[in-house]
Amino acid sequence: MITLTQLEYIVAVDTYRHFGKAAESCFITQPTLSMQIKKLEEDLEIIIFDRSKQPLIPTDVGQRIIEQARVVLKEAEELNNIVKEHKNQVSGTLRIGIIPTLAPYLLPLFIGRYKKKYPNIYIKVVEQTTNEIVKLLNKDLIDVGILVTPLKEDKIIEKPVFYEEMLIYVNPESKLYKKKEITLKDIATPEIWLLSDGHCFRDQVVNLCSFLGTVDSQLPFHFEAGSLETLMNIVDREGGITLIPELAMLSMQGERKKNVRWFSNLKPLREVSLVYSRHFAKHKLINLMWREIKDAIPQELQNEQRGTVVEWK
Repeated sequence: MITLTQLEYIVAVDTYRHFGKAAESCFITQPTLSMQIKKLEEDLEIIIFDRSKQPLIPTDVGQRIIEQARVVLKEAEELNNIVKEHKNQVSGTLRIGIIPTLAPYLLPLFIGRYKKKYPNIYIKVVEQTTNEIVKLLNKDLIDVGILVTPLKEDKIIEKPVFYEEMLIYVNPESKLYKKKEITLKDIATPEIWLLSDGHCFRDQVVNLCSFLGTVDSQLPFHFEAGSLETLMNIVDREGGITLIPELAMLSMQGERKKNVRWFSNLKPLREVSLVYSRHFAKHKLINLMWREIKDAIPQELQNEQRGTVVEWK
């Protein structure tokens, strides 16, 4: 007879592709985990994992069983959630992945209030790029991602929260600083600093400008940053321009806001959403977080019609 525990073990091994790490994540010994998986294979009369490969991989039929095991485990979790909702309980663990261009500006707006309002929810947050968050979701290592959409991923549900404008951050010595009207053509310049590969905001900037290549030819040195704060500090010291999302501007203090400019011929937006697996079981927790973010974001940013959403994929 197949047990939920056995399904948890094969999912863990598929996630870590290593018996020892999988056992550690399940808080059991490796021999116990191996014995249970072996028993499952014997009962089903199939081989789930090809142990001759390093790292080990599922067999074809094993992969199908593991995919179904993830669904079964999610459905089992949903049973517990139904009981909690019936008892009006708000508790559990919520593992959140958030992209670096949102984390420093969005998290402080809502995460503290969310935790205080629902103290029985254990929250774990990791900061990762979009592609890594999708991988973590697919492996069930996080419950929900906060990132820029649309993703166009078959197994991922997107729940839009707000739409922030893409703005221009300009060094006072730049010719754009005193320009009254700034167009897309103006920022397609070698003076622009970009985030490093892997950041969706970089791809949005490239799509917006429709340029790619030797963008650093007029910069004092070649540098691709991993954070918006680093880019703005570089612009302050070395000159040039960069693009920033609206929340970054709203969190600015003092003189820095004077360096922000808006496009005159359009209003480019990025759509920020909560994303989760189609088999996501923690609907109540995610809906409560969605509402908390909506309450923390200025009403204007929740209007999709105020500009044009720039895709990054």
